Amino acid sequence: MREYLLTLCVAAAVTYLLTGPVRKFAIAWGAMPPIRARDVHREPTPRLGGIAMFGGLCAGLLVASQLTNVGDVFQTSDEPRALLSGAVLIWVIGVLDDKYGVDALVKLGLQMIAAGVMVLQGLTILWLPVPTVGMVALTPLQGTLLTVAIVVITINAVNFVDGLDGLAAGMVGIAAAAFFLYAYRIWYGYGIEAAAPATLFAAVLMGMCLGFLPHNSHPARIFMGDSGSMLLGLVLAGGAVSVTGQVDPDAMALFSGSERSAVIEMVPVYMPLLLPLTIIAVPFVDLVMAIVRRTWNGHSPFTADRGHLHHRLLEIGHSQSRAVLIMYFWSALIAFGAVAYSVQSANALIVPAVMSLSAVGLVVLLMPRFRPRVPRWAQRLVPPRYRDRRRPATDTAPDAPDGTAEFSTGTGETRGDDVPAAGTSSPGLHGATAVGDRQRFALRRKIDTRS
Repeated sequence: MREYLLTLCVAAAVTYLLTGPVRKFAIAWGAMPPIRARDVHREPTPRLGGIAMFGGLCAGLLVASQLTNVGDVFQTSDEPRALLSGAVLIWVIGVLDDKYGVDALVKLGLQMIAAGVMVLQGLTILWLPVPTVGMVALTPLQGTLLTVAIVVITINAVNFVDGLDGLAAGMVGIAAAAFFLYAYRIWYGYGIEAAAPATLFAAVLMGMCLGFLPHNSHPARIFMGDSGSMLLGLVLAGGAVSVTGQVDPDAMALFSGSERSAVIEMVPVYMPLLLPLTIIAVPFVDLVMAIVRRTWNGHSPFTADRGHLHHRLLEIGHSQSRAVLIMYFWSALIAFGAVAYSVQSANALIVPAVMSLSAVGLVVLLMPRFRPRVPRWAQRLVPPRYRDRRRPATDTAPDAPDGTAEFSTGTGETRGDDVPAAGTSSPGLHGATAVGDRQRFALRRKIDTRS
């Protein structure tokens, strides 16, 4: 454990120290695209944070290769080399996309090539533990196709969720922490050496996320860009592929019965098949919803829009920081709940605890929709969002000379501004400044009094 913690700290320190110089380089290189319609930040922000993350990945793997116990992974397995090869390719693609822009279909094809490079060097799925069937050995073609599909889906799921300050790095860090606990339990608790590469990948991935988060938390000073989000997705997928298709669940010897009975009756046996899905559950749901939404509207699945989960949280009335914390909560609940259930599947308290926390999460998520009636004497005791905003009649302003009426913004001010022109956004629609006021306050608009 000490060696894994050392690897994690080295990856975090290198990523943190490199991010500052990388930010200056991104500004000098001009990697600061203008604000787009779907963005929630208000000022152009440099990208290329993936360069610092890649440095953390290389430093973590380099230090791990020199350690006594963890270093054996590099001698007995080609998976670290395979992961690094795919990471180099996907990182170069991301850097070019952050600076110059790469067509979505071209980027998808290059992602498949990066996944294929990993497969050629041994990081692939060899078999699958299937409930009610047992261990199913895969042909080389089946293993290659399944591995490429998992890698590409995970890369794009992380890329899709990267829309708010600190969101992608935090969610992937939470997923990596849950994955590390499970993989370490398999490697150390059951003595299965095949789980050591996945444990190492999870430790390095946690370090990359922890080192980048101080620079990327709201308000972000630098974005990871596609060079960072695709790199995180690749490393996360690499660990999932390693522990799913390389570790033989029957080697855990949890059961004295047949292999088929073990897979059917013991949840921890086929948990490697389910855990990779739980750790990317929230990004994967966002990915599926985006594809369905865009296809239903007659657009390309790769067309960007403002319909992601984090955008919807902002529209409900959450601030950007609260929306990020809510996404963190659901990611942690799903990932750590799955790990806890795999360890103590017979414990009757786990499922009720997860359900109770889910109910709490739903209440917090829907809080902006609730407007409780607060007595006048308690107005000063509750947060401003729950106070009575009814204005006295003396505050009503007369109509403006140009025929427009002034509408209250709910903050004690009256404005007679026009509605922003098409293609532009009102300052109240920016998630970077939102405190839940988009739905509570009336939009400023012109009233035609001539009719």
